[in-house]
Amino acid sequence: MKRNATAIWKGSLKEGGGKITSQSKTLDNTQYSFKSRFEEGVGTNPEELIAAAHSGCFSMQLSAFIGEEGFEVESIETRCDVNLVDGNIIGSHLSVKAKVNGISDIAFQELVTKAEKNCPVSKVLKAEISSTAVLI
Repeated sequence: MKRNATAIWKGSLKEGGGKITSQSKTLDNTQYSFKSRFEEGVGTNPEELIAAAHSGCFSMQLSAFIGEEGFEVESIETRCDVNLVDGNIIGSHLSVKAKVNGISDIAFQELVTKAEKNCPVSKVLKAEISSTAVLI
C-alpha cells in the first residue's frame, strides 16, 4: 500500500505560500505558509500534520493491542504535541485518555508503551517519543 500527498509552494520562504492536497482529498489545496508554521497565520503546517498522523496512528495501534488482549475499547482520545526546535523535530508527546472495559491500569499502561514504540508513525520518527496516559 502506498499513499501520497502533493505540496506546491510559490514564492520566498517568508512571503510565499503553499497548498497541500492529499490523495484522499481530505486535504484539498489546504494552505500553509511561514506564518501558519512559525507564527499565527491561517492554514496548516508540517508539524501539525505530523501530530495528526501520529495521534491517529497511535490510537489505532493501541486499539488493536487492547483488542488482542480481549478487552473492549469504548474510546481512545490522543493528543500529540510535536516539538520543533532550531529546525529539528526533537520530540513527539502523546497524551492519551481512554475508556476500556475491564482492563487494569497496569495492563493499559503496558499496552500504551507497546503502541508508542510500535505504531508505524512512531517507527518513522527519529525524535524522542513519550506519552502519558489516563484510563477513565
